[in-house]
Amino acid sequence: MAAWSSRGLRGSTLEELVNRTNEQYREKELALIQKIPTPITPVRMDKENRHITLAYFEQRSTVDYIGAVQGIPVCFDAKECSTDTFPLSNIHPHQVEFMKAFERQGGIAFFLLFFSSEDLFYYLPLRDLLCFWSRMEHGGRKSFRREELDDGYYLKGKNGFLIPYLDGIQRDLENRD
Repeated sequence: MAAWSSRGLRGSTLEELVNRTNEQYREKELALIQKIPTPITPVRMDKENRHITLAYFEQRSTVDYIGAVQGIPVCFDAKECSTDTFPLSNIHPHQVEFMKAFERQGGIAFFLLFFSSEDLFYYLPLRDLLCFWSRMEHGGRKSFRREELDDGYYLKGKNGFLIPYLDGIQRDLENRD
């Protein structure tokens, strides 16, 4: 079996932690967040093992998760990074456009980042991502460094929640105009 850090399993640990956190929030009736599957069309199947061996994406995915937190629409994407520099190429323009439109409708959009080398989780509000995105579009860096991030959005485990991103949402709401 491949090691968890192989390219094929990259992000699966983060996804499992987010899914388990979502279950905890649902059980405590704090939030209802669903993983959005990316639609695929199988091309080739291993009939003996009943596995898809070749497929293509039917459409571009928008975000990984969507739902509601205490009546507030929420969407987010979870991204993993193994260094202190996050490449903006890990985020696609159609995701950014979807998230901007989501916020125009009164929702909250954010990125949940996992800096695996430091075992740190970070809540990145869309407005902060847009600053880095704009810098890139105007010829600046195509990445951002951890040192550029607001220390107040690091997520620290508490009350048994694996990734307490509701704390990030609360801070995000407090910092909105």
